[in-house]
Amino acid sequence: MRCFIAIDIGNEIKTALSDLQSQISGQAKDSGVKKSDAKWVRVADIHLTLKFLGEVGDEKIVEICNIVRQVTGRHKNFELDVETVGFFGGKSARVLWVGTGEGKDKLIELQTDIEEQLAQVGWPKEKRLFSGHLTLCRIRNTRAGVKLAEISQEYKDFRLGINFVDSVTVYQSQLTPKGPIYTPLGNYKLPDGKFE
Repeated sequence: MRCFIAIDIGNEIKTALSDLQSQISGQAKDSGVKKSDAKWVRVADIHLTLKFLGEVGDEKIVEICNIVRQVTGRHKNFELDVETVGFFGGKSARVLWVGTGEGKDKLIELQTDIEEQLAQVGWPKEKRLFSGHLTLCRIRNTRAGVKLAEISQEYKDFRLGINFVDSVTVYQSQLTPKGPIYTPLGNYKLPDGKFE
């Protein structure tokens, strides 16, 4: 089964993401981007992915869940600012995303710990540096990518709010013609911490 490890997003941030998608897609449409040029992620499906595992044998699921449980026990819950729109790709965006601000250091510590513990039991480490983000859309052609990259510049200083990170979930991802179905296989709480 296809699996990934992620942080869930609260309802307030999901509402803000939905509004943001509407604004940007409206501007994109006004500048000639067709509906088929970009695939906007359903807000209900947006997670902050810590590690994509790909195909996982059933016998490995318990091991992965145990590792995530152990790691979460070592980290405190925290607040994470969700802010700024950016993109992956050169002049033409391939993916539009919302990034993270204050609290990012704790997010990176948590992700690095998960990455390192999984590497010890044979999961290859990511070659790319971790960049915590929420995917807004995937772009299907170069012309639309250039337009959306330009539009995203208007949202560099955009702030959606604070997401309270209090658990990590291991998900199964089933791809269907109507979109992915995400099923939680385990949800592990981060112990209480003090906010400064």
